[in-house]
Amino acid sequence: MMKDDKKLIDSEFGALFSDVKPIKQQTHHFKQQVKTKQALETSVRKVQADSYFSDLYHPLLPTEGPMKWSNVGVEKIELKHLRRGDYSPDLLLDLHGMRQAEAKLEIVALIQASIKQQSQCCCIMHGYGSGILKQQVPMWLAQHPNVLAFHQAPKEWGGDAALLVLLDIGEQPHRR
Repeated sequence: MMKDDKKLIDSEFGALFSDVKPIKQQTHHFKQQVKTKQALETSVRKVQADSYFSDLYHPLLPTEGPMKWSNVGVEKIELKHLRRGDYSPDLLLDLHGMRQAEAKLEIVALIQASIKQQSQCCCIMHGYGSGILKQQVPMWLAQHPNVLAFHQAPKEWGGDAALLVLLDIGEQPHRR
């Protein structure tokens, strides 16, 4: 190929693309999406549920009779008050139809809401079902640092398909 042929091809090529304008490069800075308040709360609950609740830990719980447990340093009279229904729960949580992972998150949310609302007593209804939640919920509650005690609920709050939970809400006067 000759130099003249190459110049001719270059000029023809240049003529074909003479009205083409170069594209201006736009810089994109991809920022991390801002999380919604609900997404943040859910992630905090998940972290707390994973750190507080272990499926491998088995506290000393009664095998016969009503389900009850009290933390070290809690007076036995508190269990009696829970058994008799002297504490009326301000918040109720129904776990019917939930999986274990969902139930853990909801229990953490209930405890957080109870502390935020200064509610010392709450009720968790786990139901009968196949008995998995009925076994797991007391084990999880015994691991949470804000749970002082729990007892099988009286008939008006669900009987043996529910638990009344007494919580440590901080330096607030106790109320019944």
